[in-house]
Amino acid sequence: MTDRSPDLGVMFPRELPPERLTSFARAVESQGFDELWLVEDLGWAGGLTSAAHALAITSRIRVGLGIVPAPVRNPAFLAMEVATMSRLHPGRFLPGVGHGVGHWMEQVGAMPDSQLEALESVLLVVRLLGAGQDVTIDRPSAQVRDLRLQFPPQWLALVAAGVRGPRSLELSGRAADGTILAEGASPAYVAWAREQIEKGRALEGRHDDHRVTVFVLHALDDDPDAAVEALRAPLAGSLMGGAGAQLGPLGIADEVGSLREQGFDALAAGLRPEWIRALTAAGDPDLCAQAVRALGEAGADSVVIVPAVGEPETAANAFAERVLPLLR
Repeated sequence: MTDRSPDLGVMFPRELPPERLTSFARAVESQGFDELWLVEDLGWAGGLTSAAHALAITSRIRVGLGIVPAPVRNPAFLAMEVATMSRLHPGRFLPGVGHGVGHWMEQVGAMPDSQLEALESVLLVVRLLGAGQDVTIDRPSAQVRDLRLQFPPQWLALVAAGVRGPRSLELSGRAADGTILAEGASPAYVAWAREQIEKGRALEGRHDDHRVTVFVLHALDDDPDAAVEALRAPLAGSLMGGAGAQLGPLGIADEVGSLREQGFDALAAGLRPEWIRALTAAGDPDLCAQAVRALGEAGADSVVIVPAVGEPETAANAFAERVLPLLR
């Protein structure tokens, strides 16, 4: 649990072309946010190049990458990229690694035999090389022999795992420095995820900090019901990818699963308003601030709003003007 308001970030939506990142990143920094987060989804913009650009054209804000897929990244070369950006921008780069969306990994012929083993191997190599160690490892998803980085980061990057389920969360506690939780995370799920993470940390005997970042779909509207309705389709879209673990603590996994089997339209129409409120930050400024605080009280160190309604720049600016003052 955290005893303070979480750090606040904004997601740069993947739907925006990369040339809009410059103005978006500078605006987010000037508006007083703590973090800017980027994604790397198959067929859209490259995550590492986007992060490097955002870091280069800002001076204060932290830039997170949530996430690069472990199966398609050679861990030694990924460690080089993380180390370089960490040296160029000390303390400002927040790299995240995850399993990768299953059908995307299959689409590019990169689905590993074990997603858990692949993620653990990449996390292990990146963190060991980042710590300046000599690394020799022979695992199914990572083969490295007698390697040491010539320019390890002077400030060790906090490598996070973007995961959802219990075994993956436990792995994150053992092998990562933080965890990234995707959209659709309620306070109940964040608290449950923290418990799974702590199981892994206990097994590894870890006592360092473990930073939890939560992505949350956001709609600001003085009419709370209108805000909820505006998030119906965006939330359904995120849940179509599968979020049973996230929904379990609310006791709605089976109902939502049944709706998912009927397709997107049935899921979007069947989402109850109380579910949408629990899984998003929707409503007037007070309600949005309450949603962020609840995630922080449940264990989120950082809450990243995902503008899901209207122009993302306008949504981020409105949040900065009307909600940020309530949280500071």
